[in-house]
Amino acid sequence: MSAHHEGPVTIHPVKDKNDLREFVELAFRLNRGDPAWVPPLKGEVYGLLTPGKNPWFEHGKAQFFLARRDGRTVGRISAHIDELALAQPAERGMGPGTGNWGLFEAEDEDSAHALIAAAEDWLRGQGMTRALGPLSISIWDEPGLLIEGFDTPPTIMLGHNSPLYRAWIEAAGHRPAKQLRNFAVDIADGFPPLVNRIVAAGEKNDRIRVRRVDKKRFDAEARLIMTILNDAWSDNWGFVPLTDSEIAYVGKKLKDIVFEDLIRVAELDGEPVAFMIVLPDINQLLIDMDGSLFPFNWARLLWWLRKPRSRRLRVPLMGVVKKLQNSRMASTLAFMMIEFIRRDAVRDYGAKEGDIGWVLDDNQGMNAVAAAIDARINRVYQIYEKPL
Repeated sequence: MSAHHEGPVTIHPVKDKNDLREFVELAFRLNRGDPAWVPPLKGEVYGLLTPGKNPWFEHGKAQFFLARRDGRTVGRISAHIDELALAQPAERGMGPGTGNWGLFEAEDEDSAHALIAAAEDWLRGQGMTRALGPLSISIWDEPGLLIEGFDTPPTIMLGHNSPLYRAWIEAAGHRPAKQLRNFAVDIADGFPPLVNRIVAAGEKNDRIRVRRVDKKRFDAEARLIMTILNDAWSDNWGFVPLTDSEIAYVGKKLKDIVFEDLIRVAELDGEPVAFMIVLPDINQLLIDMDGSLFPFNWARLLWWLRKPRSRRLRVPLMGVVKKLQNSRMASTLAFMMIEFIRRDAVRDYGAKEGDIGWVLDDNQGMNAVAAAIDARINRVYQIYEKPL
């Protein structure tokens, strides 16, 4: 099928439920042939895209677009603006004038360029002077375009896309702004001696207490963790604070896949100063479900969640309060949380591998922790920017 035998590409803003359904379904049609693509649950995707469901829309606005050719939908993209991102200092990646785009899928380069141009035009019309993307929809959802690591399915909360997209986006004038790394680490046999020595010393230190979360106090624990997170990450490139309603929303979504022995809070002199969240890799079930929990997948999922056996566990988030960052105490607490969770994960979940990310390419602390536990980079995501 060569492009010149077909009609022109036309761009259509998503206006109604039918358009939105095409927007969601297109990803399934275009990616179905990719054995490493994990179909998201459609209910979750609609939740992400719907004002009133996703609290991001309390401080952001989005326009979704479809590309059509000869009556068929051949691509999609979102363009969006986040008031909280605009309020960040420009040297940390976001800031005044920076709009975003994402949720990009395209069948061919012509429709890709038409979609990217439509997103840029919309952002320009909203007074934006720079485009930063892809983000689906916030930096906390799925940031970046996958540029390395196409051969294996991603774990929970990581995106996956066609290897063709990179060249199309770069041909449209978008330049790399930042890379996010994801690491794989073998956990069955424990960590190198240096790490074990640091953990043993930490265990003897009376000032330190590393505890599990208490699921009976789930809401309070979620708030505590997110409060540490907002402080710990506040100087990071790309940071946008999570609002109270977003914290509640994330908590509700994670509640079913949160296990007390996989989440730790570290206290120093009685004050909570660090946390680490680990999730079983639900993607190993989703990959066969084609986006739907019905009719039988719901039961399979609930059964699995009662006692998940998960070869791979994912570490989506960890953080240490800002005042301790780059200190020896910070790395001690990080190694202790990682090791304590590793012991439980191997014993209780049959886990063999950890998956850690995203880590900014210039985050020295986390890259050093990854090196110390012999982690290897298994996926790289790139965020692009373009002046408008």
